[in-house]
Amino acid sequence: MSKVQIISDKNPKSSKIKTLLQSLLKKNEIKKSSFTIVIGGDGFMLQTLKKNKNRKNFFYGVNSGNYGFLMNKFSSKMFIKNLNNAKSISISPLEMHVRNNKNQIKKHIAINEVSILRQSRQAASLSIYHGSKQVIKKLVSDGVLVSTPAGSTAYNLSVHGPILSLNSKKLSISPISPFRPRRWKGKIVGDKSKIVIKNLNPTKRPISAVADNIEVRNAKNVIIRSSKKIKFNLLYDQNKSLQKKIQIEQLRRETS
Repeated sequence: MSKVQIISDKNPKSSKIKTLLQSLLKKNEIKKSSFTIVIGGDGFMLQTLKKNKNRKNFFYGVNSGNYGFLMNKFSSKMFIKNLNNAKSISISPLEMHVRNNKNQIKKHIAINEVSILRQSRQAASLSIYHGSKQVIKKLVSDGVLVSTPAGSTAYNLSVHGPILSLNSKKLSISPISPFRPRRWKGKIVGDKSKIVIKNLNPTKRPISAVADNIEVRNAKNVIIRSSKKIKFNLLYDQNKSLQKKIQIEQLRRETS
């Protein structure tokens, strides 16, 4: 017998979908053995995955938000068929280690991206390293963003960062409103080495580090690496996988 858990956002649309799904699941046979249905938007899915990072079951997202890049479109008529035929994909998050101005270490994971943002009216002044190599000696900007392939079509795309294929084993480092050097477009790096971002002037130019939506303020330096220990298993409707969605965004960029 399949073991199904439903986790729903608290808005009226999500609650209505949850009631419909509970009825459908009682009346129909599910082929998959153990999985969690997550009803909400991308933000709620990110929140749910992080809370369940030690669980190894599968997560099937049902969109009740806006775009729902990590989610599946809800159809009451097709839901059982879509669920039974859904394909799985595994993604790994980033690990963010932040040392703040009190020399405290804060650790969080990010599924989409780690954002380094100026904390005041002063632009951030940063140096960036990838492994032992210096990526840029001094970047003056509103910040910088390190994105996973899964997150490369989110905030990363909005700051004109590259779209990465899901199996690329790459990370994107993208500047946010660069002032000096103004023409620096960022860099694509391998996901095996750690990325180190240092605040060159923490007193005058404070910065915050944000793992998806969790903020650590007054960061002195930030270490970011891809986690190989944590894997999230997501289920997608046939022909609508995360990889397919990323490819569609790549085509949109090329033709726009």
